[in-house]
Order: sequence, then structure tokens, then C-alpha cells
Amino acid sequence: MIDLHAHSTVSDGSLSPEALAELAGTLGLTAVALTDHDTMEGTARFKDACAKVGVRGIAGVEISADFSPGTMHVLGYFPALPRVGFKHHLKQIREGRTERNLKILETLARLGKPVDQQLSADLPEGEVMGRPHIAQAMVDCGYVPDCRTAFDRFLGKGKPAYHDRYRLAPDVAVASIREAGGAAVLAHPFTLNLSPTALRRLLDTLQAAGLVGIEVFYPEHPDPLRQLYMTLAHERGLAVTGGSDYHGSLNPAIQLGRGFGNVRVDDNVLAELECCSGLVF
Repeated sequence: MIDLHAHSTVSDGSLSPEALAELAGTLGLTAVALTDHDTMEGTARFKDACAKVGVRGIAGVEISADFSPGTMHVLGYFPALPRVGFKHHLKQIREGRTERNLKILETLARLGKPVDQQLSADLPEGEVMGRPHIAQAMVDCGYVPDCRTAFDRFLGKGKPAYHDRYRLAPDVAVASIREAGGAAVLAHPFTLNLSPTALRRLLDTLQAAGLVGIEVFYPEHPDPLRQLYMTLAHERGLAVTGGSDYHGSLNPAIQLGRGFGNVRVDDNVLAELECCSGLVF
């Protein structure tokens, strides 16, 4: 089994790239992709650690795209680390995330829910802060019972402490991955909040920009959605991919390589992605 969607402490996971590789080896996974949000800073460490435990480590990234009907993320898989220009592109996105975090913290303080001191104590050196970290800090401060409640009441889109941030246009996100020598895959399509007809139109646009796959196997995709996304992929000659979206203790219900226990991604999925993209990971 493989897992093509996992996060480390370089973005918003709780395990270092090395610890993530060790876990993959312990679980007997044959390949894992590190897809941290808007950064590839941990991929060299991850691939080196994977090689030591007999796991095929894949360099990846998860890019946030600007999509108002819902939330869009695009996964990028690379045969090697991309060029300097692409890294600069990611840096701009991360800077937008930092600006957004500051606005969230200021808003929470105005709402009587300050978490700055808790974040300073909890955030390991070198870790990039995201909303999951803020949610955990709210739990630690006793403001909410769990991270889900923090998002539902304060941090989710449309909630009192939510602030938007800089993102790429969907077709630009896909094209930038392709131009950097990578394979672009649409992540967890259910978060787009689109009807099947609207999703088909979006896929037409993204394929024209270079999209090569759809994430079909995902913890929050029930069987009807999996079948829909599988059909759409086959209609368009897109690769079918999948992963757990593992974040470690920040979402403890999700297991690496298994999701909620309902995700199984066979090795041939990676071969299909390589075939559709013309790349070898």
C-alpha cells in the first residue's frame, strides 16, 4: 500500500519528515508522498529518511488555490525538487499565510480568546504555523473542547476569526506545477462544493492547464463520491490517486495509509500517475 498525501512539521503535521518516514516503514507502506502545504522544504530530509527504512519517498506539495464556491487544493508531485522560480512562488503563498495568521490572532484576542502565549510554548522550532496549530492552542487554553469545534465556531470560512489569504488562481496553480516539471492532481474534490456538472466544467479548465489526476481515495469520500470521481477520471484519461491527508496528532482519527480505516491505495495507483504524467517519481 501507498499514501500520496501526508504532512509533516514543516507545515501542519505533528511528525518531523524523518519521523513520518519511520512510521511509514513501521506500517509496511511501500511509497509515501510528503505534501506539506505550500512548501517543499522538508522533502530532501524525508526522501533520505525513507531510503533508510526501505520506503519510496516522493517529493510533493499541496498548494491552496483561490476558489470561492468552496476550498481548492492542488497536489504537486515531482521527480526532483523544482526550480528556484517555483520555490519563490511558494514563498509568496507562505507569506500570505503568515499575514493571515496574525490577523486571526488579533481577532481572537478581540473576542477574548488570546492564544499567543500558548502558541509560543507549543510550536516547535522551525515549524510553520497554520490554523490547526491555532485550533490546538484554543483547546489547550480551554476555549473549546476540540479542534473541530474551534473551526466550527471560530476559524472556519465565514466564522468570526476567519481571514482569507493570498492564493493562486486554480489554473495558475496547476500550470505552475506542470511548468516546474511536476504532476498536478486535484485534491479531495468534495471540498469544492460543486455539482457533478460544475465539476466537469472545472476539470475541463484544469486539464487545459495541465492537470493529470484526481484524488479519489480519501477518508472523507464515501463510496458514491469515490465512484463519481473515478468515473470522471476515466472519462478524461486522468490518473486516479489517493491518500490519507495524514497530520498526526493534529487530527488523530486519521491514520497514515488508512485514513479512518477506509482508505487503501494500491501500488498500481502510483504507476498510473507516472503513466498519465509522463514522469517517474
